[in-house]
This record gives sequence, C-alpha cells and structure tokens, in this order.
Amino acid sequence: GAAGAAAAEVRLSRRRWAVVLLFSSYSLCNAFQWIQYGSINNIFVRFYGVSTFAIDWLSMSYMITYIPLLFPVAWLLDKRGLRPIALVGSALNSLGAWVKLGSLKPHLFPITVLGQVICSLAQVFILGMPSRIASVWFSSHEVSTACSIAVFGNQLGIALGFLVPPVLVPNVEDEEKLAYHISIMFFMTAGVATALFILVVIVFREKPLHPPSRAQALIQSRPPEEYSYVQSILHLLRSTNFMLLMVTYGLNTGCFYSLSTLLNRMVIHHYPGEEVNAGRIGLTIVLSGMVGALISGIWLDRTKTYKQTTLVVYIMSLVGMVVYTFTLSLGHLWVVFVTAGMLGFFMTGYLPLGFEFAAELTYPESEGTSSGLLNVSAQIFGIAFTISQGQIMDHFGTKAGNLFLCSFLFLGTIMTAFIKADLRRQQANLESE
Repeated sequence: GAAGAAAAEVRLSRRRWAVVLLFSSYSLCNAFQWIQYGSINNIFVRFYGVSTFAIDWLSMSYMITYIPLLFPVAWLLDKRGLRPIALVGSALNSLGAWVKLGSLKPHLFPITVLGQVICSLAQVFILGMPSRIASVWFSSHEVSTACSIAVFGNQLGIALGFLVPPVLVPNVEDEEKLAYHISIMFFMTAGVATALFILVVIVFREKPLHPPSRAQALIQSRPPEEYSYVQSILHLLRSTNFMLLMVTYGLNTGCFYSLSTLLNRMVIHHYPGEEVNAGRIGLTIVLSGMVGALISGIWLDRTKTYKQTTLVVYIMSLVGMVVYTFTLSLGHLWVVFVTAGMLGFFMTGYLPLGFEFAAELTYPESEGTSSGLLNVSAQIFGIAFTISQGQIMDHFGTKAGNLFLCSFLFLGTIMTAFIKADLRRQQANLESE
C-alpha cells in the first residue's frame, strides 16, 4: 500500500471546485426545505389548522429520519462512492419538493408531511458528504476550506429558509390568497431542486483521475478486502477522543437545531407581528455563521490548530448564547440582531470544525462514517432539545428555555477541553512527504 501510494501521481483536478459548489447548492436547497415551515410557523399553523407542535415536527422529521438510516447510507457511501449518493440525495430532494405541491389545501396536511419526509430522506444522503468530498478532491492545504464551502451551502439554505418564506408568504387572512402564496414558494423550490438534480447527473464525478494528496493516495492504494465497515465503526467507537468530540458536537449542533426551529415562536412572543424580522434574525444567525465557518476553515488550513480553535469557538458559542438569552426580552429588535449575529458566528462556524477535527482524529477511517456519527449525535440532541425547550418555553417562558441550552453548551465546553489533538491525517501527510 505504501509503495503504491509513493508511485501514485498526486495532482489537483480543475473539476474539484465545480463538484464542491454543486454539492453545496443542492445541500442548500435541502436545508431550505428543512426550515421553510418553522420560519413561518404561525402561518402554517393557521393554514393547516394544526398545533405549533405539529409544525415543529416537520422540522424534527429531518432529525428523526437521519438516526436509523445513517449506517446504511454511510455503508453505501463507502461501497458505492460519492456519485451514486449524490444522485440519490439530489433526486429525493427534488421529488419531495414536487410532492409538497399537492398539499395546497388545509385538509392536505398529510401530503406536506409526506413531502417533508422524502426531503428528510434526501438529507441522510447529504449531511455526511462534506469531509468526504474535501478529502477525495482537495489537497491537504485546501481540505478544511473545501469542507467549509461544502457546509457553507447547507447554512446558506437555512439562511434563505429564514429570509424567503416570510417574504413570499405574507400573513393574510384569505385562505385562497394564502394558498396561492404558498404555491409560489413550493413551485420555486421544486424548479430549483430539479435543475440541480440535472446538473448533478451531468457534472458530478466519483473522484479525480489522480489523488489530490499523499494521505488520499495511501487510502486509494489500500486493497478493498482490507477495509471492513463494521470494524471501521468499532474503531471509531473505541476512540476516547472521537467519542468526546461526538458528544460535544451533538450538544452544540443540537442547540443550533433547537434555536432555529423555535426562533419564530421566541421572537413573536416578545415582538408580536414581527414575522419578517424573525426571519431576518434567523438569516443574521446563519449568515454570520457562514462567515465564521469560512474563516475557521481557512484558519485551520493555515495553522492546523484543530483543538485550540475548536475550544475557543465552543467557549464563544456559550458566551453568545448567554448574551442572546438576556437581551432577547429588552424590547429592542436591533439588540437581538446584534447578539444573534454574534451567536451565529461561533455556533454555526463550529460545524465544519467538528467535521475536520473528526477526520484528523480518525484517519484512515472513512470521513463519511465519522461525520455521519457526529450528525447522528446532533440529530439526537436536536430532537431532545427542541422538544424540551419548547415545553420549557410553554410553561416557564423563553428565558428559561434558552438557559436550558446554555447549561448544555457549558457542559460541552468542559468536555472539549479534554479532547487530545491526535492529528493522524496531518501525520500521514508529513510522513509521506
């Protein structure tokens, strides 16, 4: 294997940027469909005549579907490669968007649930891809930046999911007008999703002709019979450092999922009639987080300080959450925008950090498996936090609900401090060079 890796020509493909940007785009579309109900929760509650909890479940369906399907899809990613997974993910995303167009009457809520479940299936084929695409297509000096760009699309989709629905679907009383506005949003989403699926068919390739790094050459030179998917998972679960990262990633990202799902309810509670601004606050959280993600990716490629950067970002996520908690009820929307932006910069900026740190700790195991396990942790905590915070808000108010999240971010910060920076992928590149 080492001899084969030494003989392999390491060269970068021009197509790598097209691949990562295309993935980022259909991931964006899928993330938009995740939050498009939650960002105008009160409007869909009235249109379909269901409870706020029922609309919350449309967002949580993404989390629930992911947990049992992660391992089969991660196995397929290892056995079949990137292209088949990309095709299935983008196809399901498009199908789910078209199914939702059949739910434009108040009594057709089950149809919109079906469409959302199909989109949640697509997400299983999307979330574990960023670090795998980065490793397969990009050099060791670009890999963290590429992973950040891949995650960037998902975050931009959430940002648009906060911004666009309140603009396209105003809170009008007339049922037919409301159905018309919802249909515009659904048609636009379905059109974009279909166009992206066609582009995936044409553009997306399995891997470049030549490995982009020595670490990737070592993996590609390994005989297939040496690799066992079950053994790979067992190796990950035996790693203390990875298990600590898995829990801390779940705590941070679970808090983000809960905050995103319940944001509309929080803002409307303190600022009645401000649906559009609630969406803009969500947009601010995610846009600032996208900047944080890109900066952290570039910083990692330059410094390789995975442990230190992850810990600093985690501490600042906790500080941001505390500040947001105590300023939400002050009565000044501009203050909420500022504190939400600070929170988003660090909390959302943490996402690619977790993927890349996991890839370093677990090399040469599959990046799809390690990032998949991180995402399972995030979905489990996301469901638990969304339900718990929603109930706490109903009984004790928004401040108590946000303090609930603060306590878990504090726990995650302490646990992050105990992770050792065992950077195996960097070591493999250095030894090969």
